[in-house]
Amino acid sequence: MLRIEEEEFDSADMITPTYDYLLVFASILVSLMASFTGLTLTKGISALPEGRRKVQIVMASLALGGGIWSMHFVAILAMRFPLPIDYDALYTLGSALIAILMAGIALLTMHFAPRTWLCQIIAGTILGNGIVVMHYVGMSAIRGCLPLYDPTGVALAILGATIMGIVAIGVAYAKRDTAHILASTIIFGSSVVVVHFVAIAWTSFQPTGSIAGFTPRIENGTLALIVMFSAFVICGTFLLSSTNYVFTLFPVAPGSGAPEPAFAGSGVDTRSFLEEAPAIALPQSEMLRIPYERDKRTHFIPAEQVIALRAEGHYTVLYTLQEKLFCPWSISEAEKRLPVSLFLRTHRSYLVNMHQVTAFERHKDSGSCHFDGAQSLKFVPVSRGNVAGVREALGL
Repeated sequence: MLRIEEEEFDSADMITPTYDYLLVFASILVSLMASFTGLTLTKGISALPEGRRKVQIVMASLALGGGIWSMHFVAILAMRFPLPIDYDALYTLGSALIAILMAGIALLTMHFAPRTWLCQIIAGTILGNGIVVMHYVGMSAIRGCLPLYDPTGVALAILGATIMGIVAIGVAYAKRDTAHILASTIIFGSSVVVVHFVAIAWTSFQPTGSIAGFTPRIENGTLALIVMFSAFVICGTFLLSSTNYVFTLFPVAPGSGAPEPAFAGSGVDTRSFLEEAPAIALPQSEMLRIPYERDKRTHFIPAEQVIALRAEGHYTVLYTLQEKLFCPWSISEAEKRLPVSLFLRTHRSYLVNMHQVTAFERHKDSGSCHFDGAQSLKFVPVSRGNVAGVREALGL
């Protein structure tokens, strides 16, 4: 594909680029905004139907992968070379696809495979090394000078990306709340920046002769426009995501005249419905129904058909014998609404229907409730402080 005219260079010909520090700062902001947006989009998707879950993962992957790519090329544009530079279109666009693909694989692992510590390590390793692969493929796009990589820098980039990727995934999925999302944003956003500049610090640049080839080139100015558009999209989605967090942290008081935020995609003002519900006098049989969202509608399921509820941020996942459903109640609200004679808190993240438990297993200082025959959920943990209450409820 490429033919390089023969020309001799020695170490004296090495190029030392300078930096536009305003663009360096912009690259850091892009990385943090993309990380926050992508990780926020993963919140609550485990409870969605499989089709919607995949769509949400695609959106989160575009944010994370696109953010990694945008950060890289904003930082590359911040480098000032003393000779004309352009970029190979195949490598430039291919590096973006690689970043998005590896981010998608990591998120699919977390939301479709059992969420174990091994699963988190695999997902974190894939996500972290997506930064490394994207970086070196993106560096290979540079035309006009030749990047030369020190093996030490490559090893440090891989090690740092792997560790920070695993830590970011571990923090993000330890508890799906605002604090953990923000902490994982800082960790992962920082990892993209650190990996890039560590790798660059161990990279030297050598001028090359004229290069002929069939692959289209992207000029420096054109690349700047592409990256600016990508950063603009990331900023827009970041603003939308952060606005949702503001409404979550500072909800509008009822009767203030401002509309209550409706649950995304449901078409129903779920919070208003839930706030009004306690004031309605319903028969006991009607009160023992739990709402869930599907196909932009709010449906209801008899409480006795639910085997357990699991906290998912400000919402919960309902488990029946065959499937799991998205419930707009928080775990605390579900605990208040459901009778203690039927549902018991076994763990900070779980409410269990004691009538559906088929087996109880005692561990060293904790335990687990099992549901034989259930396809959606095999067992739930029982924390040490709740073992006594669970055993008493089960008649043990």
